[in-house]
Amino acid sequence: MKIVGIICEYNPFHLGHAGHIEKTREIVGEDTAVVCVMSGNYVQRGDFAIFNKHARAKMAIFSGADLVIELQAAYALSSAEGFANAGVYLLDMLGMCDYLSFGSESGRIEILSEAADVIVSDEASIITKKWLRQGVSYATAQQRAAEALMGTKAEVFRSPNNVLGIEYIKAIRNTGSSMRPITMRRTGGEHDSDIGLSASALRKRLLQGSIPIDSMPATAVAACLEELALGRGPISLDNMESAILSRLRAVKEYSKVPGASEGLERRFKRYANSEGSVASVLTKSKTKRYTLARLRRILMCASLGIQKEDSRQAPPYSRVLAMNNTGKRLLGQAREKAKLPIVTKPASVQKLSGSAIRLFDLESAATDFYVLGYQNENQRSGGQEWRRSPIIVE
Repeated sequence: MKIVGIICEYNPFHLGHAGHIEKTREIVGEDTAVVCVMSGNYVQRGDFAIFNKHARAKMAIFSGADLVIELQAAYALSSAEGFANAGVYLLDMLGMCDYLSFGSESGRIEILSEAADVIVSDEASIITKKWLRQGVSYATAQQRAAEALMGTKAEVFRSPNNVLGIEYIKAIRNTGSSMRPITMRRTGGEHDSDIGLSASALRKRLLQGSIPIDSMPATAVAACLEELALGRGPISLDNMESAILSRLRAVKEYSKVPGASEGLERRFKRYANSEGSVASVLTKSKTKRYTLARLRRILMCASLGIQKEDSRQAPPYSRVLAMNNTGKRLLGQAREKAKLPIVTKPASVQKLSGSAIRLFDLESAATDFYVLGYQNENQRSGGQEWRRSPIIVE
């Protein structure tokens, strides 16, 4: 049996995601096992996940995944490079994945591999730094470096799923992983969208009170309905605005927040105290050099107390969110081969290193903050991270 890793957010899980898992098995083999590393309660665009991580992990298991591991908030709220590095690291440390499967607008692994080679070259670094000194964003500087070195092939850097795929390939090489990257063509603007489906459009419908039953597997719809009935979603940055502003105004040193540098920390400090809405803080803080997604990640990390040192270190443990019977067998294999502690019972974290305990404490606090967005007051109790065991789908 082959084992494939997928790095994902499933925010929410939709038919395109199910199609990706299905196509992966078509390529690798029908008996292929699928291990997902999935963002927890916070996602890479700098926002709350629409539903909590255990609900989304359950959607994935019901729809073709076998084992779901958490990508902790400190890494999920990172740049494409940081997101990819942490996701690949967690899969590689399990010691059992043969492939890493991802979608891309290109759908051509050879082009993405060539782009990964070019963009890490000394020539690309020199050109990128030149453009950064002129005040453009990192993405723009990288794009111009690629154009100078690749000509028309640099078009791959203009699409977000391609860029993330290139980062996956770079991360595989940097870790020395034996995983083989495979890709399939996908469409959509975000890296959590697929084959004509927009996850952002589905989130909008959910926030408006509509269940997108035409765009989600029936089992995912059922999980959504369960969460709604329990008053545990949908969650968005908008319905947590006051709580976020309160956290932002309490931050003493924005310079310690990941992504805050080059004067950006001063802008955030100023506008967090003077503005009355999150949107206004973001608008006033923005310059042409920084994307809104980066600003939202800074805002969210500041709210959660995540510091630069937290996202710079490699993940110190793997946390299991959900599994089926195949996943149970994979987990048994992983415990023999893994180069990283695997956490199923939260209490076991106390036996790990100080860095692992700090990360888990951060995750616990992040969950305590997340659940304040639940409509049902009875679901908002603190300490939930210490009481949740993996979901097992028989």
